[in-house]
Amino acid sequence: MYGMTKRVTDVAAALLAGIVFLPIAFVVAIAIRLESAGPVLFFSDRVGKDNKIFRMPKFRTMKVNTPAVATDKLQNPTSFLTRLGGFLRKTSLDEIPQLWCVLIGDMSLVGPRPALFNQTDLIEMRTESGVHAIPPGITGWAQINGRDTNSLEEKVYLDNQYLKFRSLKFDLKVLWLTFLTVLKCESISH
Repeated sequence: MYGMTKRVTDVAAALLAGIVFLPIAFVVAIAIRLESAGPVLFFSDRVGKDNKIFRMPKFRTMKVNTPAVATDKLQNPTSFLTRLGGFLRKTSLDEIPQLWCVLIGDMSLVGPRPALFNQTDLIEMRTESGVHAIPPGITGWAQINGRDTNSLEEKVYLDNQYLKFRSLKFDLKVLWLTFLTVLKCESISH
């Protein structure tokens, strides 16, 4: 029952959020285009439910030739950010295009953040703990409990907690706490 309710809720909320954020997305797209050379959207190969790869869009926050690795693996990651990129990441506005992934079923609003295709250690740990069996989310329990400051072990532990306790009520709690975390710009790497 939860699975069907979650999917209906995801689609309805993504449609509503898409309508609400459309003017903001339009302004962000224009600002990115004016600020730096390159595409407005950045697509990365991510690991979805059952370890299937999908293409996840974000508003581009990094310079065009940035290596395709997790931000924490870059030496001096701030040197790769565009001028607008830091703001987009702090406010999580770069995540707006992922609403499309929710609509088509590659992602959920709440779930573990999708790993990059080359984060083999994280993928293996999630697979061993069973977390790979649920759709990834735009936000998740790990994001509001440390976000970019968590070690891989902490992320997988928190993802596993979400797997055990997930429910519509828990998802609403995660969404509310995400909203508060974004307002405070907490635990976000630049």
